[in-house]
Amino acid sequence: MEILSERSSRVVSYAKLHRAAVRRAEGRFLVEGANSVEAALVAGRAEQVLVRDDEQGAHGELIDSAARAGVPVVGLTARACAKLSETTTPPGVFAICALLDVPLSDVVSAHPRLLAVAVEPREPGNAGTLIRCADAMGADAVLLLGDAVDPHNGKCVRASAGSVFHLPIVRERDVAGGLAALGEAGVAVLATTADGDLSLDDADEILASPTAWLFGNEAHGLPDDIVAAADHRVSIPIRGRAESLNLATAAAICLYASARAQARSVR
Repeated sequence: MEILSERSSRVVSYAKLHRAAVRRAEGRFLVEGANSVEAALVAGRAEQVLVRDDEQGAHGELIDSAARAGVPVVGLTARACAKLSETTTPPGVFAICALLDVPLSDVVSAHPRLLAVAVEPREPGNAGTLIRCADAMGADAVLLLGDAVDPHNGKCVRASAGSVFHLPIVRERDVAGGLAALGEAGVAVLATTADGDLSLDDADEILASPTAWLFGNEAHGLPDDIVAAADHRVSIPIRGRAESLNLATAAAICLYASARAQARSVR
């Protein structure tokens, strides 16, 4: 197996994929860790697998999977791994993958029943967790609207635990246009608010139909005009003394409620 050092021009090129502008220009991104690499291989998105030369035995199954898929495998020195990794302890296995974005038109034309929509999310870890929650609850896609974090950001990919490869992810800068497209497709738009006109406990009839949950920016929540334009404003009952819920927790609760209601409706 060819072994690349930290001075290799290819390693230098791969390290530049940590920058969003380079990812956009080259149409590819870097993932690290066994879970993400395995998911990339299964999804057919991996273009190359990189393995630390003294950890080939630990990642033998991934190397075999890459070989079966016709994906080239290259070795890395320890220093090359450190150069590519964004974590304190480099995982020893990486993959170069094609970008994941899909057009919004592809998602709405597939008649989705459950969508998770983040409006201008800025924190990559939260975006990754939202993608993971949406995947777990069987959502048809995740939409990132407005000035949103890049889902190919390393922290976002790691937080998703491989889920970025499991469902379509849309980036749409036009918030109003994106929401209008959902309405035209017959998807009810639900905004999470502290003082909603509908409690999540009483929303099963609405949740059983095609729905898109809106989740706001971590620092500022949903803009007032977006909340006003939603088909329904839904509040999550808080029975303890906590004042509010963070984005990931609210998303998990709302998406689970929708998944439960839709499962019941088809029985």
